Amino acid sequence: MNRYPLWKNLLIGIVLMWGLIYTLPNFYGEVPAVQVSSGKATLKLDSAATMARVEESLKAAGLRHNGLFADLTSVRVRFSDTDTQLKAKDAIEKSFNPDAADPSYVVALNLLSASPQWLTSIHALPMYLGLDLRGGVHFLLQVDMKGAVTKRLDATTGDLRTLLRDKNVRHSGISREGQSVVVKFRDTETQARARNVITASTNDLQLVDGQDGADFKLTATLTPMAQKTIQEFAIKQNISTLHNRINELGVAEPVIQQQGLDRIVVQLPGVQDVAKAKDILGRTATLEIRMVDDTPGALEAALQGTIPPGSELYSERGGSPLLVKKQVVLTGERLTDAQPGFDGQNHEPAVHLTLDSAGARIFKDITRENINKRMAILLIEKGKGEVVTAPVIRSEIGGGRVQISGRMSSEEATDTALLLRAGSLAAPMEIIEERTIGPSLGAENINKGFHSTLWGFVAIACFMCMYYMLFGFVSVIALASNLLLLVALLSLLQATLTLPGIAAIALTLGMAIDSNVLINERIREELRNGSTPQAAIHAGYDRAFDTILDSNVTTLIAGVALLVFGSGPVRGFAVVHCLGILTSMFSAILVSRGLVNLIYGRKRKLEKLAIGQVWKPGV
Repeated sequence: MNRYPLWKNLLIGIVLMWGLIYTLPNFYGEVPAVQVSSGKATLKLDSAATMARVEESLKAAGLRHNGLFADLTSVRVRFSDTDTQLKAKDAIEKSFNPDAADPSYVVALNLLSASPQWLTSIHALPMYLGLDLRGGVHFLLQVDMKGAVTKRLDATTGDLRTLLRDKNVRHSGISREGQSVVVKFRDTETQARARNVITASTNDLQLVDGQDGADFKLTATLTPMAQKTIQEFAIKQNISTLHNRINELGVAEPVIQQQGLDRIVVQLPGVQDVAKAKDILGRTATLEIRMVDDTPGALEAALQGTIPPGSELYSERGGSPLLVKKQVVLTGERLTDAQPGFDGQNHEPAVHLTLDSAGARIFKDITRENINKRMAILLIEKGKGEVVTAPVIRSEIGGGRVQISGRMSSEEATDTALLLRAGSLAAPMEIIEERTIGPSLGAENINKGFHSTLWGFVAIACFMCMYYMLFGFVSVIALASNLLLLVALLSLLQATLTLPGIAAIALTLGMAIDSNVLINERIREELRNGSTPQAAIHAGYDRAFDTILDSNVTTLIAGVALLVFGSGPVRGFAVVHCLGILTSMFSAILVSRGLVNLIYGRKRKLEKLAIGQVWKPGV
C-alpha cells in the first residue's frame, strides 16, 4: 500500500542529485577577472587569437592567471586577487590598445564565478545577483527629446527639397527655423501647389500659410502625434542600442528600462570600472553612405600626404586605404532593415537593405548617376570612421530594396548586416544621476538575507520535530529539498536574485511547510477515526493532495499576475515566488511520501506512528 515503485524512487533521487549539482556553484563565490571585447562595431573578436595575445601579455608582465575563458563576444581571464587583476588590466590594455586615443578593444574589470571547470562544462552556473546584493553602478539617463525632433526636422528639410524638385515645384529656399521648416515661394499659385504636393506625400506635417515681405511661405511643423511617435521611437532605439553596448562589459542581467517619458534607468550589477561603463554608454556611432573618389592618382597623392579637397582617407576591412568624398549621400536614419542572404544571379553571399521612402528616392538618383562607380558604407564612431564595405554600382536601384554583394563570405555578410542594423542612438543622452553601490553593502544584504532564511528554517524545523516527531523530521527534510531545488532552478534559468527574491524564498518556506502540516493533520485525523497506521498514511496523502493543489494553484495565479504586470523588484519577487510554489508541491507530496514509504512501507504489522499526540474523542 505504501510503497513506491523503483522508478519513482530513482526519479526522486535523480531530481535531488540534479538539485545538489546545480546548487553547488553558488557556494564557490566570485574571483576578480579581466574581460577583453571588441571596442569597435567593425572589429570582430577572434577568440583563439585574442586568448593567445592575452597569454603573451601576461607572460611578458610576469603575471599568473587561474584560467582563460572565451565566448562569442569576449575573452575573460581569472585571477586570484585584485592586485594581480589591476596589474593584468594595465598589461593587457598596453598590448591591445597601443593608441590610447583610439582604442580598438574594451579591457574592463569584471568578476567571474570560481566554480570548478567540470561544473562550468555542464552549464552549472551560479545565479545572477541584483544590484542590491552584488554592488555595481546605477545610472539615470536623460534623453534629449528636443534633439530627436530637431534631427527629424533636419531630415524633413532634405525630404521636402527632394519632393518639390521631383514634382517640378519651384521655391525660393527651404530652411529649418527652430522647431519648424520654412519654404519660401515667389507667388501664391506655387505656394498652393506646393501645399497640395506636401499634403499628398505625408500626414506628419501641419502647414501654415504666411508672407515674408515680398515672398510667400509655408511653415511646416510636426503634428503632436508625429512628435509622440518620434519620442517613443527614440526611447526604444536608445534602449536597444544600450543593450548592445553593455554586452561589451560582460554584465550579467543588466537592468535597462524606461522611466517616465524621457528617462532610462541603467543598472549594472558587478561593474567595477565605472569610468569604462560611462564611456561605453556615451559612445556615438553613425552610418554614412558616400561615394568613393576614384580620380586617377588621387589615392597615391593622399597616401603621400596630399589629400584632395572634398575627400577623406579611410581604411577598408583588411587595412587597405580608400579615398572617400566628404559629401554624405545617405545616413543610417534612412535604413529600416538589413538582412544577410544570397545574390539571386550568382548565388554569392549578399546583404539585403531596405530603405524608407525618402531614402529610396535619394538612392535611386545616386545610383542612376554613378553606374560602375564605387559606393562606400562607413561607420563613424568617436569622430573616426571605418569602411564596412565599398561595392560597385552596377545599375540604377529603385524601390527601396538594395543589395550589397561581391568579395564577401556568408559570415562577413551576416556581420555586415548586423552592423548596419545596430545603428546608433536615436537621440542624444546625458547622465543626470549616478550612484555606486559598493560590494560591502551587497555582502551585508546577502548576509542578512541568508541569516533571515536560515533562522526561519531552524525555527520551523524545531517546531515541526517537537510537534510531529518523526513525521516532523520528514517534513524538515522535504523542506530542505524544496530549498535545494528552488536554488537549483534559479541557477539553471540564470534568474537574477534580489532582496525581494530573498524575501520570496523566506515566504516559500512557510508555504511549503503548510503543505506538510496539511498532510500530517490528515494522517492524524484518519488515526482518530480508527484507521490502521498504513491506511492512515495512504488516506492522509491522497486526501490532502486536493487541498494542497487548490491552495497552491490559487497562490500561483496571484504570483503570475505579479510577474505579468509587475516590474523591477516586484517581478524579482514574483519569479522566485512562482518557482517556489512548483518546487514545494514536488517536495511536499513526492519527497516526503517517498521518505515515509521507506520508513514505514515495509512494516507489515505497524501498530503506531511517530506523529505526535493524536487526540481521540472520549479518551
